[in-house]
Amino acid sequence: MTEEPARWTQATVYADMWVDPDNDPRESDGVSPDGELATLQDYLANYRLTLLMKCEGMDAEQMARRSVPPSTMSLLGLLRHLVEVERDWHNWIGDDDPLPKLYGKRDADFDGAVAEQAEVDAAYANLAREQAATDAALARHPDLGERVGKDGIAIRELMVHRIEEYARHCGHADLLRECIDGRVGQ
Repeated sequence: MTEEPARWTQATVYADMWVDPDNDPRESDGVSPDGELATLQDYLANYRLTLLMKCEGMDAEQMARRSVPPSTMSLLGLLRHLVEVERDWHNWIGDDDPLPKLYGKRDADFDGAVAEQAEVDAAYANLAREQAATDAALARHPDLGERVGKDGIAIRELMVHRIEEYARHCGHADLLRECIDGRVGQ
């Protein structure tokens, strides 16, 4: 016997979906956004929301539960990691001295993901704050071809990289969530 949870979904229309299309906050009945920048922002917003949906309803122990040894990956670790990533992206935009890592040394975002509600709450608050800071800095650069920061990174490249990072970690979150309670990804 194993402690493996049975697979399940909240969707009733399609058994392999996270939620029914009518209940999915990422879906819209309208047409897609006009323009490249608006499209990139829409994809990013949807992946950010997807990550939050994967964490929804989890207690501190579940959020900090590690995947498989020797990995330190957990849902809470992913949130904390994306805090650091957003901070790094914000650093790439400007020419100022970079903001220091919030959680410390390399991999501290995952290593320090402990099963305490205060840590979970702080991770959500930190992520929202860092996302808003990066979004505000990028809003000053609407030209996707503009190169910014000391490395001269193009805004387009930064936006695509952000989408890639969230999409990749949403895949990790699918597997982590399924290991925790059996809920399947979409």
